Amino acid sequence: MKISKTEVDAAKPGLADAFLWDTELKGFGLKITPAGSKVYIYQYRVAEPKKAARTAAKRYTIGKHGDPFTPAMAREKAKELAGKVAAGVDPREEEIEKAAAKRKAIELAEEKARLEDELTFEKLTALWLHEYEHEKERRPSSVRLARLVVQNHLRPFLRGKPFPHIDRSDLQRVLDAIPVERRGIRRAVFTYASVLFGWATKRGDIPDNPLSQMAKPTAPRARDRVLDDRELALIWQASTTLGRPFGPFFRLLILTAQRRSEVAEMRWQELDRSAATLTIPAERVKNRKAHIVPLSPLAIAELDAVAGVEGAEEPRWPTVGVVLTTTGTTGISGFTKAKRALDAVVADCSEGKALPDWRVHDIRRTVATGFQRLGVRFEVTEAVLNHISGSKAGVAGIYQRHDWALEKRDALNAWARHIEELLETSGRSEILRLEGAGA
Repeated sequence: MKISKTEVDAAKPGLADAFLWDTELKGFGLKITPAGSKVYIYQYRVAEPKKAARTAAKRYTIGKHGDPFTPAMAREKAKELAGKVAAGVDPREEEIEKAAAKRKAIELAEEKARLEDELTFEKLTALWLHEYEHEKERRPSSVRLARLVVQNHLRPFLRGKPFPHIDRSDLQRVLDAIPVERRGIRRAVFTYASVLFGWATKRGDIPDNPLSQMAKPTAPRARDRVLDDRELALIWQASTTLGRPFGPFFRLLILTAQRRSEVAEMRWQELDRSAATLTIPAERVKNRKAHIVPLSPLAIAELDAVAGVEGAEEPRWPTVGVVLTTTGTTGISGFTKAKRALDAVVADCSEGKALPDWRVHDIRRTVATGFQRLGVRFEVTEAVLNHISGSKAGVAGIYQRHDWALEKRDALNAWARHIEELLETSGRSEILRLEGAGA
């Protein structure tokens, strides 16, 4: 019979599924379930000319009667399906493909939302910097350099970009923007970026580290710049015009031979005036080994001045807080600006002639060279610099437990006396030389 509302309403459920087939449109039918549900269907076979056997019949569920289909609406849908079958299209397979495409679109949309929300460069690097700062008690100088690399070099090129979309070409542009002659910065950017993307790889945020297939920038040439006595005296004298905290900072670098960050981040609780020592804790030392630095009388005088107790009968230093600070809570930074100001004063003192290119770290090398000229043993120089190399490396480092405490103090006291002599003679435009001088 032709399926109409009258026949559909009259159809009664039985013990099993029952079917009414339309006499006008082949394959169009109504299924009545034992529960009384009435569903319009379309039964068909897809032609496959290459196969001799007939393909199995398939059924496509059009929808329930009355929700939303009427018989007329269901018939129109069945005609549409018949047209597709005639054209060789399988309606069920098409429906499956559409459903799969819809699911894929939803997945892509969700992934895009996740990328834009969780894995953007800004959000993920902020998380990494926070973890990096608290991982294994990183040195403050290392944390500062990591932040500098992110903010000054990576962010301008990668801002807003999801991590999974950052590739080698993006990172190569970052490196290309740094002048080739700035080898140290190029290498530092590559190193910290590699740590960052390696961390993201281990988290599963990206499949692999894009820097692993990139060539590491050439390391900068080892510097051998050593300040001569005249230059050292000029730097000391120029530092007196800078005031606190940078004036004492440069002078304490000269007197202690310690690293820039170790002096800049020095705290009063690390200092003992009665014992005349600075104890740098392991978390602030490059090799992660606490380091005791004897303080010469000249270094103590500098710290007395910083503490504001010079000339006191019983001078006492503060017991907490940062020694050299502009904020009251953190160690000093802005070394480039401070050195530029120092160089300007040096040039004024030298009739406009600036010192040949030098860096703050050259002071440390200068002290080590000065020790050699003063006849200080190599092992003692290594101990003052807190180097684990040379005489302290390998088997010797395992069995040699002498800390050279007395020898370190003698060396730094001799170096301080040499500085005092330089300052005395520099007033007469004569710089004391150490050739042939004893310890």
